[in-house]
Amino acid sequence: MANVWQEATIVGIAPETPRVKRFRLALGRPMPFRAGQHVDVRLTAPDGYRAQRSYSIASPPADPTTIDLMIERLDDGEVSGFFDAVAQVGDAIELRGPIGAFAWEPAMGGPLLLVAGGSGVVPLLSMLRHRAGATPDVPALLLYSARTAADVVARDELLARAAAEPAFSLDLVLTREPSGRRLDAARIAEALARLGDPAHAFVCGSNRFAGAAADLLVDAGIPAARIRTERFGE
Repeated sequence: MANVWQEATIVGIAPETPRVKRFRLALGRPMPFRAGQHVDVRLTAPDGYRAQRSYSIASPPADPTTIDLMIERLDDGEVSGFFDAVAQVGDAIELRGPIGAFAWEPAMGGPLLLVAGGSGVVPLLSMLRHRAGATPDVPALLLYSARTAADVVARDELLARAAAEPAFSLDLVLTREPSGRRLDAARIAEALARLGDPAHAFVCGSNRFAGAAADLLVDAGIPAARIRTERFGE
């Protein structure tokens, strides 16, 4: 059913960062999905013009009737511009899914290394939330690169999880804060020293970020077969 469009209704909108909003969608029919997958969203203008984009699901797969999307406002973005400035609770949109093999399930186990750049953290949030509810003893570390602390999506939740969940570690890489630095080999080494040898590594971010991060993981000795990447345009 991933290729079949369905109608969903916006039932909640909340800011996550200055550029990202969370949209809770009630689905017209249940859509079982795996943590990490995405959906296509299609908007149709009154004149028939259509625009379509893909967005990762942020919520865990416990409830197949409701999903959360976290949508970043992009300059000149048709679909993201609609969600940022026009969309309201009660609006109906079209979506189809779930889509993609970038996914983690509890049976896969861990340790789990998650590497995110910017809004690429969204599918990894779904994995972390699913892990916390199903297998909280699986070791997991999120290495998350963002411009500033204000740009960290779900920052309060992630900090709370890091404080409350013994098997979860959070490493924020803030590139534009004073004394900030980019993700590099030393930061990867520090993360691996805390986590141990990961059974699975998931990397999500822009094309440039995902490629560079995956190369760093391979250089650190993680077999390429354990690394899965999800990329989006610059």
